[in-house]
Amino acid sequence: MKTDIQRGLVLRNEKCHEHYTTEFLYNLYSSEGKGIFDCRINVLGHLQQGGAPTPFDRNYGTKLGVKAVLWMSEKLHEVYRKGRVFANSADSACVIGLRKKVVAFSPVTELKKVTDFEHRLPQEQWWLNLRLMLKMLANYQISLTEYISGKMEHVTRRTLSIEKGF
Repeated sequence: MKTDIQRGLVLRNEKCHEHYTTEFLYNLYSSEGKGIFDCRINVLGHLQQGGAPTPFDRNYGTKLGVKAVLWMSEKLHEVYRKGRVFANSADSACVIGLRKKVVAFSPVTELKKVTDFEHRLPQEQWWLNLRLMLKMLANYQISLTEYISGKMEHVTRRTLSIEKGF
């Protein structure tokens, strides 16, 4: 940390150790790094909203993790010049995920344009047009003449109504 590059990353699993909590590690690094570096906590809570992960989720997460580390390593080699890291291009901050059928890295600046931040969803969702077929396959009692597809309503407690069927 005393070199020109003063960045570090500590990754921690919530079940790694009962005493080495995120807060403990933050306090430890903050105390030991006075004058040399500062610390921040970033808990990726929005990624943890799916309940208990399945074996598929764990396998897929491992694959994405490997791809992300390889990508970061490649990017660091690309932008490292004369002992300094120049990470000032749009693709220096990306999110990994599926785009169509391919795992891809999307720059955050591009995602900002197509994201509904209030509801934490993409503005356009390709699967909305499949809802009629999904309801038909699930044997819902629906009327094909009254069904309107393609738009998603964000349901809140205030908009719940028996008349509308919600």
